[in-house]
Amino acid sequence: MVQVDVPPLRFLMIDGEGDPNTSPAYVQAVEALFSVSYTAKFMLKKGADAIDYAVMPLEGLWWADDLSSFISNDRTQWKWTMMINQPDLVEESLVHAAIEQVRTKKGLPALDALRLETFHEGRCAQVLHVGPFSEEGPTIARVHAFIEERGALAGKHHEIYLSDIRRGDPSRWKTIIRQPMA
Repeated sequence: MVQVDVPPLRFLMIDGEGDPNTSPAYVQAVEALFSVSYTAKFMLKKGADAIDYAVMPLEGLWWADDLSSFISNDRTQWKWTMMINQPDLVEESLVHAAIEQVRTKKGLPALDALRLETFHEGRCAQVLHVGPFSEEGPTIARVHAFIEERGALAGKHHEIYLSDIRRGDPSRWKTIIRQPMA
């Protein structure tokens, strides 16, 4: 467990709600984020300066109007912002061009909901969780206890997905659990 100070970072973001395992909106959001992020990357790579970089992992902010929905695992009540960090060299005009290119090639329904935004979390506690999402509870409880010893919870629950869940063994999935602190 560590305390970190997260600087302002730019993200391609999309908001939604509902169970991430069954919600078509969630699948559409993730597809739009990765499609536009990779299109922007290759537009820069094929550009005059031939700049290449790695597309960053998917991240998610999670919350609910009634926080007991997390304890009861009522995922239909969950709200989320899914996002992918963008390097500073990915300007807003490039994002708009990438969105239009993806719209022409794939016509994804979530493209109009995408936005490029600076997000500043500041002081946070974070830890690496290894294992399936369904077993995050004790790890999250440790993060909350760490924060409560030093202050108070603030902001939204944040996860950074380091593993490709389509390919990996769930027992080896790696997720950074981050929580802002007051």
